[in-house]
Amino acid sequence: MQRIEADGSTAGATAIPLRLRLLAGVLLAAHLLVVGWLTLRPLDVPWAAAGNLTPLEGIRADLALGPLEATRRIGEGLALLAPLGVLVPLVSGRLRLSRLAAWSSLVRTAAAGALVSLSIEMLQSGVPGQVVDVDSVLLNTLGVLIAHAAVVPALRARLRRSHAVYQGDTPRISRVGLGPWTDVLSAVQREY
Repeated sequence: MQRIEADGSTAGATAIPLRLRLLAGVLLAAHLLVVGWLTLRPLDVPWAAAGNLTPLEGIRADLALGPLEATRRIGEGLALLAPLGVLVPLVSGRLRLSRLAAWSSLVRTAAAGALVSLSIEMLQSGVPGQVVDVDSVLLNTLGVLIAHAAVVPALRARLRRSHAVYQGDTPRISRVGLGPWTDVLSAVQREY
């Protein structure tokens, strides 16, 4: 049974196929497990730097290390949670969005990325060798936003095109001649 939307269309026509949503859910769970393992495992280090709670201070320190090292560190921060920018909208399962809904999808995805990043940073405060850094939350959220803006609109358009139902050409109606009863009706005298 298909759900009827407010505009009269069916929900099946606007939804991402269930197989793709399940695949996105599995990939999302696997990605979060890998991120958890990478960021929450204890590190055996002789000393750890103090946590950074000043916004953009860690990025300034990365930039002071030179362009290659800064690019590597900032790129790692952007790429860590970037797949969430694509996987979270796929799991939600909507293809056809209004302009406002597309912006709200971006905001919801960014909020989810920020909450996951903040949760990781909070959990890192209790892990030996891991340091809390507010810039990680900023970079991770920015990475989610960039991935969503770069991939999701094109992906939704491609999925809409691939799931569009071909209904054939527009039917042509040949010119209809006069009906068989027109001669009879025209012969009837009318009184006005």
